[in-house]
Amino acid sequence: MSTSFAAMLLPLVVITGGLWLTGIVLGIHALLLGRLPGRHLARWVRHPRLWGAGAVLVVCLGFGSASLFVIGLGLIALGHTVKPSA
Repeated sequence: MSTSFAAMLLPLVVITGGLWLTGIVLGIHALLLGRLPGRHLARWVRHPRLWGAGAVLVVCLGFGSASLFVIGLGLIALGHTVKPSA
């Protein structure tokens, strides 16, 4: 492995790992607490628990199974669109 390949691969691994960790943290936070951090994301998502469950499925289990990835995307979409009851 040449040093130029390693120099290109390291930032890619760091960025991908950071996005994965961010998705996991946001998904678990929304799933357990029922709210999202920050004003911007909290304003867009109507059902944080649905959104959080979808985010966790997409980030963790989506790599192993295409059907779980699609279910996670569907839950994320439902978290954005479904109006809260009561």
